[in-house]
Amino acid sequence: MMKHDEVKAARFKRLAEKRVRRVLEDIRIVSNLHNRGLYDYTPDQLRKMFGAMKEALSKAEARFRGEEKHEKEFEL
Repeated sequence: MMKHDEVKAARFKRLAEKRVRRVLEDIRIVSNLHNRGLYDYTPDQLRKMFGAMKEALSKAEARFRGEEKHEKEFEL
């Protein structure tokens, strides 16, 4: 039988892999918006969009370091 810490580690690994794959796929899908033939966007919208993604990643990383940061909804 596995120790409690091993069970927790296995659960973390399983969920982390699943969730990171989903995030990476979503980023790939967002990158499809680059096509100027299909979409029109401003430099300001790009700045806000990528700024929000960078901020969310920074906040997630901070939580792993034990620093709490509150999230807000993204809006263009």
